[in-house]
Amino acid sequence: MVSTKEKTKLRRFIRELSSIRGRHTELVSVYIPVDYDLNKIIQHLIQEQSTASNIKDAKTRSNVIDSLERLVRHLRLFKKTPPNGLAIFAGNASESDNKVDIKVWTIEPPVPLKTRLYRCDQTFVLDLLKEMLETRESYGLIVMDRREATLGLLQGTLVKVLIKLTSHVPGKQRAGGQSAQRFHRIREGLAKEFYKKISDAANKEFLGKKELKGIIVGGPGPTKGEFIEYLNNEIKRKIMAVKDITYTDEFGLHHLVDASQDVLAKEIIAEEKKILNEFFETLKKAPNLAVYGYEKVKKALEYGAVSKLLISEIEEDKIADELEELAETSGVEIFIISTETPEGIQLKDLAKEVALLRFPIS
Repeated sequence: MVSTKEKTKLRRFIRELSSIRGRHTELVSVYIPVDYDLNKIIQHLIQEQSTASNIKDAKTRSNVIDSLERLVRHLRLFKKTPPNGLAIFAGNASESDNKVDIKVWTIEPPVPLKTRLYRCDQTFVLDLLKEMLETRESYGLIVMDRREATLGLLQGTLVKVLIKLTSHVPGKQRAGGQSAQRFHRIREGLAKEFYKKISDAANKEFLGKKELKGIIVGGPGPTKGEFIEYLNNEIKRKIMAVKDITYTDEFGLHHLVDASQDVLAKEIIAEEKKILNEFFETLKKAPNLAVYGYEKVKKALEYGAVSKLLISEIEEDKIADELEELAETSGVEIFIISTETPEGIQLKDLAKEVALLRFPIS
């Protein structure tokens, strides 16, 4: 799974390259898949240099040939293709028509590249990298009781509502004139109908979804256990945990995620919640060991006092890069925090950068 930090790095990389436009088809994009022979790519680019000599426009011809030359020189710095492959780009980054500034950008993707590509165009080819930003792995969420059910999806740090259902099961107080036994039968029959309705919805939302890693079910009392018996066998096999929770609405989905930190321990959302809770607890109980705001965080980094640095994903690239560089020089753990969780929003509202300290600073 792509971490929030890797996503932020990739998003910044894509943003920078998306802003560049060529005069003609002069921007070069090269994707090298996993285990592909770099020498073959280098030879291909050398051949493309010869082909580029036929370009009629002199400026375009020069920019393409120079870009290919820079790519070849850069690729020769690698002994072999990195484990996830390589995406490399070159072109004129100057915004002035009177100047030429040929640059090379390279990134090892966070997930393995399976596609080989070479293209010259007016823009860089970035679709393959953009696809990596999409969270593919997900978890199904079901919260329910006899009166209400909500089905949702956990993707990365985002909890998404899929469908809400309500039943016709009456309350425990029976209407006048009905025997207790008859009333009980009616309630049980309507409850079973509702369980089947939820099961049908779960089949529609979760069956055959390869990206679905598991399903978590939650609700009050024994009702959820009764309901599970109505689920398709394939859905049953995907159930990772069953949790006691009070709510069965959208809030219940978030509550279910919070209650399932043990089974989601390796997931990004759990990591984010854990580190953010650590910061807010420290801020409350030992405020001299937590700082927030650009100036205070930068000062703490320069003093070598920071143990963990937390940066909101919406922080400006320039500031984030500056703080990350300072952090990396002293072995600080860096966490890029999304804004898709309540804790992430709380961080954004407090400051876009915060830090936990090894020791207090004045």
